[in-house]
Amino acid sequence: MDESKATPKAVVLSAILHIGIVGFLFLAVLPCSSYENLFNALHLPAWMNPITCSRPLELQGPVIEATLIGPTGSPPPKAVKAKPVPDSTPPPPTVPPPTPPKIEAPEVKTLPPPPKQPDLKDQERVVEEAALKAEEAKQVQEEKQRQRQAELDAQAVKQKQEKQKQIDELFAKMDAAAQQTRKLDSKAKQAKQQLEDLKNAQDNGAPDLPAAAQRQTGNNSQNSNLADEYAAAIQNAVTPNWLRPDNIPAVPCQVHIVQSPGGDVMSATVDSSCPYDDAGRRSVENAVLRTKTLPYKGFESVFQRNLTFTFRPQ
Repeated sequence: MDESKATPKAVVLSAILHIGIVGFLFLAVLPCSSYENLFNALHLPAWMNPITCSRPLELQGPVIEATLIGPTGSPPPKAVKAKPVPDSTPPPPTVPPPTPPKIEAPEVKTLPPPPKQPDLKDQERVVEEAALKAEEAKQVQEEKQRQRQAELDAQAVKQKQEKQKQIDELFAKMDAAAQQTRKLDSKAKQAKQQLEDLKNAQDNGAPDLPAAAQRQTGNNSQNSNLADEYAAAIQNAVTPNWLRPDNIPAVPCQVHIVQSPGGDVMSATVDSSCPYDDAGRRSVENAVLRTKTLPYKGFESVFQRNLTFTFRPQ
């Protein structure tokens, strides 16, 4: 027989055996009344029940009630009154009732008297003080505004001066360039004139004088006349600006003038040989300074930066 087939059969038989043992033990511990109740519930006849309960012995005749007396029976015990056992537990301490808080009567405060009607004079004084403070505050504010405006004006003037200074410097550079141009033109004209004079002298002939001597004499005469015209032009420019003091003598006075190319006066100082008093000397110096610009155009050839001018009162 194959072992793989015999093993399941042995397991099944073992299981059936164990179930039978457990069932038998279960039926053995059940009371007989359980079997009777089961058979009654299934309406099976009693003879089919293998386990029946033994019936108690029942004797025929009336039931007799008897009370045992004698040594076999003892009278009922008498009721013994138990003495009360005093309670040894101390009584709880007596707690005094709390004292009720003392109710204080509310304090009645007396209301302050109504304020008195303010005096009209006090009201007027208060109004005047308020108006005075407002006026002072207004004045302070106006003063601050004036100071601010003054600062703005000063800044504007400063900016304008700086701008004007820049413009003046630009014009000064332009004037210097123009003066340099005029000076070069003057030198070119002088050279051209000298060439023409030399050519004329050679053409006209001058046997008694050399050509150079003739040319020099002609130039000196021309420059002398131009210098006299230049001095007269300066006199005519300065005289309208002269404020003549009282008791000044009608004599000439020499003035040392420093001018820039173009005739702008830079300084004027009276010579120590001038016969005028201090007031007269200052009047001549101020006249030259007020003139500001001396004649220049047409007098380039006789222009001198440091010029000694003879002022003649008129």
